[in-house]
Amino acid sequence: MEIIISNSNGIPIYEQIKEQIKVKIVSNELKENELLPSIRTLAKDLRCSVITTKNAYEELVKEGYVKNVPSKGFYVAKINKDIALEEQLNKIEELMDKAVMIAKMSNIDKETLNEMLDILYEEDNNG
Repeated sequence: MEIIISNSNGIPIYEQIKEQIKVKIVSNELKENELLPSIRTLAKDLRCSVITTKNAYEELVKEGYVKNVPSKGFYVAKINKDIALEEQLNKIEELMDKAVMIAKMSNIDKETLNEMLDILYEEDNNG
């Protein structure tokens, strides 16, 4: 499972792991009842602490995206994909609201903002 961790974006690592797994679940890259890597395996793959991956999995369990089966591991839970997608869209909208506000305060026009978004989106898809 590919997860990309950034040490420079200010977002806690467990949160980055959690959010990327959620996206993989919502997009059906991870399917219902699919076994996730163990806490230790994921920590080793990401070169982070087992506490970090444990925290990410615990948050996913609390939010209903993952279920913990004692002595067996963590599995993708059955979720309402529409509700989960709406949650992700709301997060994106909040971030875009902030970006638009900053752009307006800085007299950055919509075309420049759109160009930035196009570049960032393409970089993310190609990188």
